[in-house]
Amino acid sequence: ATTNDLRRYPRFNPPQPTFSAWQSANQRLVSRVGNLGLGGLFIRTPEPPPLGTLIQLLLDTSEGEIRARAEVKSSRPKEGMGVKIVAMQQDDRARFARWLKRLSHPPNPG
Repeated sequence: ATTNDLRRYPRFNPPQPTFSAWQSANQRLVSRVGNLGLGGLFIRTPEPPPLGTLIQLLLDTSEGEIRARAEVKSSRPKEGMGVKIVAMQQDDRARFARWLKRLSHPPNPG
């Protein structure tokens, strides 16, 4: 099975550029988000941390700031990292779910 087959939640590409501030024990960066879902996201960064690294995430969305802890599950040098959300406060998860719902059902123009 591929990684995509194992995903619990669908992934979405943000309609406009979306960025995440993130930090590990020895890195602190702001990077563009590739795709995302309730279970995790792909963060574009030229030098991703090693697999298993825990990071803190901060997403600034139309629903407000969303904070989470995540673990690096895939790492592609010069491309980025796939991270799995491992901890999130209940109100952050609610904001994240509302934002993803909006991304998956964009309003019809006109």
